[in-house]
Amino acid sequence: MIKWIIILLIVAAAASLLGMPALAGAAATGARVLIGIVLVIFLLIVLCVFAVT
Repeated sequence: MIKWIIILLIVAAAASLLGMPALAGAAATGARVLIGIVLVIFLLIVLCVFAVT
C-alpha cells in the first residue's frame, strides 16, 4: 500500500513537471485516497488495541 502511495506521488510530480495538470491532479487524488485508507486502518487497529486492554 505504501509502495502505491509513493508511485502515485512520483507520477503526480512527473506529470506536473511535464505540464499535464489533469494527470497530476488524478495521481495526487489517488495518493490522498490511499493515505486516507491507511490512516483509517491504522486508527482502527489502535482503537482495537485500546479496547482490548
